[in-house]
Amino acid sequence: MTLSALPTHAVLFDMDGVLIDSEPLICRAAMAGLAEFGIHAQAADFLPFVGAGEDRYIGGVAEAYGKTYVSEMKRRVYARYLDLVARDGHPFPGVPELLRTLHEQNIPFAVASSADRIKVDANLLAMGVPRAWFGAVLAGEDATRKKPAPDLYLAAATRLGVPPAACCVVEDAIHGVAAARAAGMRCAAVATSFSAAQLLKAGAHVVRASLAELTLADLGRGRVGVTDTHGRARTNSCNR
Repeated sequence: MTLSALPTHAVLFDMDGVLIDSEPLICRAAMAGLAEFGIHAQAADFLPFVGAGEDRYIGGVAEAYGKTYVSEMKRRVYARYLDLVARDGHPFPGVPELLRTLHEQNIPFAVASSADRIKVDANLLAMGVPRAWFGAVLAGEDATRKKPAPDLYLAAATRLGVPPAACCVVEDAIHGVAAARAAGMRCAAVATSFSAAQLLKAGAHVVRASLAELTLADLGRGRVGVTDTHGRARTNSCNR
């Protein structure tokens, strides 16, 4: 499929839970890091904050346990996460192949993540995919408002020189789907963190069980469907 045959002219990827299987790692790191502050959180506590950036991911849980969020909490979480991702981080099946296809088809793509730059850079290193393939790599520091605000995706489209309506976002989180739709972009979602039903309700145009099942047609203006036959997401457990 050539670029001229693909209505979408650029693809914008979220990172955690889309390109790299890192959600269980940050969950484990956050539980261990917060425990140092007397917060004994459970994996489910973090789900409402997935995709909103680490300040909300960690801070939201701390506040739910009646603690005031301080930056030292994030520092302790990252100290654990960077070790975990260097040892256990890996791209989801199908990620290198899809990125290579887009690269070879001259379809520009970018990362637009609410995560901090230190985490995005560590994830890219763990993925082992050439950074030069990405037309832009945006992190949480590149926008004042994080997802579900559209700012990161709009900034990524600007960096690539592509109108928002000609972009397709690939997301795994409800906040991210909301951000894509608020930006006026198509959204293809993968049910790695939330169920297909939840992602469709949030506004995703198409949902697949994994990125390996995503096709170029899904990234265009084609058919809408759901691959998770049972309407369930894969487990996002910290123990995965």
